[in-house]
Amino acid sequence: MTDTAFSSLPLAAPMLANIASLGFTEMTPIQAQSLPLILKGQDVIAQAKTGSGKTAAFGLGLLHPLNPRYFGCQALVLCPTRELADQVAKDLRRLARGADNIKILTLCGGVPIGPQVGSLEHGAQVIVGTPGRVQKHLLKGTLTLDGLNTLVLDEADRMLDMGFYDSIAEIIQQTPARRQTLLFSATYPSGIKQLATTFMRDPAQIKVASQHDPVQIEQRFYEVAPEGRLDAVVRVLYSLRPTSCVAFCFTRQQCQEVADHLNAKGISAMALNGDLEQRDRDQVLGMFANRSLSVLVATDVAARGLDIDALDLVINVELGRDPETHIHRIGRTGRAGESGIAVSLVAPPEARRALAIEAQQGTPLNWQPLDSVTPHADRSPLIAPMVTLCIGAGRKQKLRPGDILGALTGEAGIPGSEVGKIAIFDQQAYVAVARDLADQALKRLTSGRIKGKSLRVRML
Repeated sequence: MTDTAFSSLPLAAPMLANIASLGFTEMTPIQAQSLPLILKGQDVIAQAKTGSGKTAAFGLGLLHPLNPRYFGCQALVLCPTRELADQVAKDLRRLARGADNIKILTLCGGVPIGPQVGSLEHGAQVIVGTPGRVQKHLLKGTLTLDGLNTLVLDEADRMLDMGFYDSIAEIIQQTPARRQTLLFSATYPSGIKQLATTFMRDPAQIKVASQHDPVQIEQRFYEVAPEGRLDAVVRVLYSLRPTSCVAFCFTRQQCQEVADHLNAKGISAMALNGDLEQRDRDQVLGMFANRSLSVLVATDVAARGLDIDALDLVINVELGRDPETHIHRIGRTGRAGESGIAVSLVAPPEARRALAIEAQQGTPLNWQPLDSVTPHADRSPLIAPMVTLCIGAGRKQKLRPGDILGALTGEAGIPGSEVGKIAIFDQQAYVAVARDLADQALKRLTSGRIKGKSLRVRML
């Protein structure tokens, strides 16, 4: 066996069998470098981008020493956003299938605290949460960390970007000194060094190669005048006509300007920024995930933790501040064996940033003249293929995806193939319907019943 085989690790037989059943045989570079150290109980700082397999690295590490008979919190994972926390918890539950009776609980803001208190009373060995909400439970006394073995700081750089340093420090001060601390970060700013120096014991530092496969991600760089940036984004979108695209900006204001400009030019786009209420954020992300939006315009912080499949284009409306940010942004396309395109618009004042990216890549950047971006044969507006209907009921009303699908395909007579993703939240649900059938679906759902009840339905 090579040392990149999971079977070479000192894991319990049921855990290894579960890993094999999930289709994992060979470890990714970050897993191969970090897991042997993590399983020995060592503190680790790992620099790795999203999609590198880091969740399985810290996940197997924190599950290994768990005592299933003790229902106190033995492992705590802190994440920057609710979306990332939900994704991490989902991945950990898959990894924990091989172990007995392991309970994994998420504690995030943006949702009522009462049900979380009730869940904590029943106990959980693993907590995944955002710093603010975890801190709130510690202050209320509804969460104690006396029995903690493993603390994980996932995407630590973004948690610092979002102003969570003090919250993280206060949380760590309530954990046992003997705990193991694992810090995962795409970049390594000074705040991370400060965290490591203050709270970690002789950590091993791991950095995996952070280059993307040029076969999977084709990068194109265009020089633009600062005042021509918005029109250049429109030009690229109408040339490539992506099904789904994320356009990265620096500021919330720039996000809104870009989204407004795109909508004015017939491109369905919405802005995602850190100021949005959780309900509005859920709505924007739901619409993007179910293909009711062609372009999501986002800041780096707002986009952190997004788990987006089949993203065929990333546009850097302005270059990232450093090569790590650039790598992180473009890594959202070309995933899971699919190919993708990353377009970067570079104004003359950003030339130094471009040189830094070139130095890190070790190969010349693929510069192309903006004139080479030619219109597509299809000149129609770039409108998303689906429309989202919002239903005024959710989990709390015991609404399930099957209820919505049944109402659409039965009463409304919509073919099942024309119904897209269904997402159910606590108080509301979203369903995507093919654009040309959206009016029919809305009319039928509004006049009919879902699960025997008349519910408020509106088109987003």
